[in-house]
Amino acid sequence: MIFFPAIDLKDGQCVRLLKGDMNKVTVFNDDPGGQAKSFEDLGCQWLHVVDLNGAFAGHPVNTDAVVSILDAVAIPVQLGGGIRDLETIAFWLDKGVRRVILGTVALRDRPLFEAACRRFPDRVAVAIDARDGFVAVEGWAETSAVKAVDLADGLEGAGAAAIVYTDIGRDGVMQGPDIEAAVALAARLSTPVIASGGVSSMDDLRALKRAAADLLEGVISGRAVYDGRIDPAAAVALLKEEAGRC
Repeated sequence: MIFFPAIDLKDGQCVRLLKGDMNKVTVFNDDPGGQAKSFEDLGCQWLHVVDLNGAFAGHPVNTDAVVSILDAVAIPVQLGGGIRDLETIAFWLDKGVRRVILGTVALRDRPLFEAACRRFPDRVAVAIDARDGFVAVEGWAETSAVKAVDLADGLEGAGAAAIVYTDIGRDGVMQGPDIEAAVALAARLSTPVIASGGVSSMDDLRALKRAAADLLEGVISGRAVYDGRIDPAAAVALLKEEAGRC
């Protein structure tokens, strides 16, 4: 399993939100490139980056901050937020992003999502952000009438490189992930699943590893990393261990 430290960008700074609320922001670092390099130096193998302003605006906003991250590290970066058309996907892939993450597009423009997966094989992931079991879009500002599991089922076979599944209600509140939901989703799909939301301690990582050692591609954590509750180097080592040893 891969440990993905999260870098959420708002107004050019590394922040964390509480349950996706843009008005409940904690700033952790004003140097995104430096933050990314520190994660790489600690042994992280991937970075998970989100342009929060872009997710609300519907187009990239924190471009300079993202570029500073790409310039600072050699490890692969996956990026979401405000990516709504093929031109923007191509722009970021050309800049060096390893894979883009589409959320709103996957729900509202299936032909575009499928075209992106065909045009950029293994370079397009999908974000399924669930609030009370239903898909949230537009930077989590709107909750649809579509169940998260139904969207996941419908996207199966479209060619997505991965599904990033986030339980919004647990994001940033440090109360632990919804392991049962993440494992159930991963078990029903052939598309790799990355769990996100509420991962707040090494014990959470151990529990996810025990429950889904062969099911989840990886785990994303943000606030707990910045608060010091999760040591990225220790997290990487833990998730590399054989399941029986964790």
